[in-house]
Amino acid sequence: MVRPAADEPERVAEAALRPRRLDEFVGQRVVRDQLSLVLQAALGRGRAPDHVLLSGPPGLGKTTLAMIIAAELGASLRITSGPAIQHAGDLAAVLSSLEEGEVLFLDEIHRLARPAEELLYVAMEDFRVDVVVGKGAGASAIPLTLPPFTVVGATTRAGLLPAPLRDRFGFTAHLDFYSDDELERVLVRSAGLLGVELDARAAGEIASRSRGTPRIANRLLRRVRDWAQVRGDGRLSLDAARAALEVYEVDDRGLDRLDRSVLDALCRRFGGGPVGLTTLAVAVGEEPETVETVAEPFLVREGLVGRTPRGRVALPPAWEHLGLTAPAPTGTLFG
Repeated sequence: MVRPAADEPERVAEAALRPRRLDEFVGQRVVRDQLSLVLQAALGRGRAPDHVLLSGPPGLGKTTLAMIIAAELGASLRITSGPAIQHAGDLAAVLSSLEEGEVLFLDEIHRLARPAEELLYVAMEDFRVDVVVGKGAGASAIPLTLPPFTVVGATTRAGLLPAPLRDRFGFTAHLDFYSDDELERVLVRSAGLLGVELDARAAGEIASRSRGTPRIANRLLRRVRDWAQVRGDGRLSLDAARAALEVYEVDDRGLDRLDRSVLDALCRRFGGGPVGLTTLAVAVGEEPETVETVAEPFLVREGLVGRTPRGRVALPPAWEHLGLTAPAPTGTLFG
């Protein structure tokens, strides 16, 4: 329920709630101001803006900003992703079909295949691709000039981008988690688009359990709407929000079943740790990658779990959240 990633059905549901213009986009004030300058300057010069790299955790609005960039420029948007481009030829086909001023959105750009990366270097810098004709010793490269275009790259793991690719972006921005006040504004706007009545206290309750992520906030809003429609009076009141979130096992700190299972295993089974990731994953019945990528980032950010050289440990707030008494410290955990 509180996983920040989205599958295809949810992307469809999100599309109706996405802002269309930069002045409609809630939060990320610094990024909005910087991006506005870049786009206005490019429009004033009548040229395509510099390539844009957006980084940050999933669910914070990278795809939405890419769509807004195209809308602000009055250009069409071409969308693809790193995993979808396995060969340089795949990327060459996309690039060669771009029109002047078009925006190419590359989601998960850190997962581009190396040959495609090298082709992209030249395309971004020189607006040229070399199309290889033939094979073996008889192969030849035919240079193909491309019209000016703008690449918008999105990544959740900026550290995996090779330096030559990262350096070709003229503007880079990192998206941060949202405050509860910003999420409340997101929820009020989304409720209006969904045509439901959202109580201010209910908006605050949902926002406080949304992990600072608009995608999660909108997902919880839709679930509260479902509860109000089926079991309530149709209004999204504070009581409806609390009841719905209890049904979907999202507690007052935004933890779901998996998060609490991890904390419970750490505290009750392993005495607070340290314990290895694989052992912890077996204890909660999940894959190690699921625990590491879905539950752990939020638990660490909230100060509930610590990562040490010897394994994962439960920190004092974790014991408090479970209503348990933390054992007396026996040494330095992080040394």
